Amino acid sequence: MTSDIRESAILCVANSYNKKYYLNPAYSAFPEGIKEELQIACVVFTEAVGGIITLFFDDEGNLTIATSAEDYDPSYDEIGADLKVKELRSEKADLFSAIETYYKVKVLGQPLPEE
Repeated sequence: MTSDIRESAILCVANSYNKKYYLNPAYSAFPEGIKEELQIACVVFTEAVGGIITLFFDDEGNLTIATSAEDYDPSYDEIGADLKVKELRSEKADLFSAIETYYKVKVLGQPLPEE
């Protein structure tokens, strides 16, 4: 996990090395469907690319996706991971937008955006 990310800003992490998925307990109230969709997306990502994927919120409340790999991992393809992140952002655009809105309103206290 990237050391410069605040724990409270982490949404979820999947790790292909220890085959674990973590959802920050602060988001345990999310509907089951959203939690399952996040877990499936992250686990499928790490199965395809390897390494670790972390979804977290930056200081402005934007959902960020970071990937990393252990130093010894010759099977991790950084270029492939970047392409897979773009694909994931495209496929889950609506979900990620809704999660960002939730974070900005509920956690950061920003007003609900007008449509």
